[in-house]
Amino acid sequence: MSDNSRLVYSTEFGKIKEDKPQETFDGDGIVRIQRETKGRKGKGVCVISGINPLENNLKDICKKLKQACGCGGSVKGKQIEIQGDNREKIKSVLEGMSFKVKFAGG
Repeated sequence: MSDNSRLVYSTEFGKIKEDKPQETFDGDGIVRIQRETKGRKGKGVCVISGINPLENNLKDICKKLKQACGCGGSVKGKQIEIQGDNREKIKSVLEGMSFKVKFAGG
């Protein structure tokens, strides 16, 4: 016999839905900008991490960064990728949005 104690349906309450755990963000409040070329056929990309997706809309921030840099980019998971080496422009835009910004990596 299997021990399946999870209640799925009850005649008293109807269909029982499981509560999904709340998504959390483990960050130190500092936005990091890193330049990556590995696995991208030599093309440089600036990866921005450390922005809390629960408090900020990453797609809107990505759009502002792409407009400021005049290049492409996307949101992947909890990170923003901007094409090219535009670290200084990205830093100034994010600081204008009141983020604490640091350069990471080499």
